[in-house]
Amino acid sequence: MSEDALRLMLIDDHAIVREGLRAVLEDDNGFVVVAEAGCGNDALRQFAAATPDVVLIDLVMPGLSAAETIRLLKRIDPRCNFIVFTSFAEGEMLRETVQAGAIGYLLKDASRDDLVSAVRAVALGQPWLHESTQRLLVDLLRKPLPSDPFAALTPRELSVLELIGEGLSNRRIAQRLNLTEGTVKGYVSTVLEKLDVADRTQAALYFTRQAARD
Repeated sequence: MSEDALRLMLIDDHAIVREGLRAVLEDDNGFVVVAEAGCGNDALRQFAAATPDVVLIDLVMPGLSAAETIRLLKRIDPRCNFIVFTSFAEGEMLRETVQAGAIGYLLKDASRDDLVSAVRAVALGQPWLHESTQRLLVDLLRKPLPSDPFAALTPRELSVLELIGEGLSNRRIAQRLNLTEGTVKGYVSTVLEKLDVADRTQAALYFTRQAARD
């Protein structure tokens, strides 16, 4: 492995997709895949030790969402850049991943040359958008964010917030929602950020006040 090789991490819940990406990318001497993960929680466990320059992440995965995974990994290493690699262009999910820190967006039917070019561009901090998503992204970013913070939460995040409001710990929430404790921790971090509150106590108070108004 060349010391100058770009270090890549692949996050996709389909092993065959990761195998295909590795085969294409490592065929170019300038790339080396240093880690693979099937979900966001697995990626969180490997990320710090792998020190990738670029992460290619699937848009739709079990557990942590792509946006949540990107946001948490960015906290570990803000210098790392992210490409969302997906089979379809979905509006709101696209905006969430861009706001979380992704600067590349590539569809899975992209050519080998486009894939290699996207990785190289994103490694330099340059945005790379599949042509079919460029207008969609511009239209989305022109729209104001919802004034009601609850409207910015996904159904799963709302469920977590409701259980925070009941005073449950992460372990109890995980048991209630049949999730891992690590996944719940990721959801809690996202909820606090979206509500712009400092801790779960403030989040619980916020939920209680809003529920009373409704």
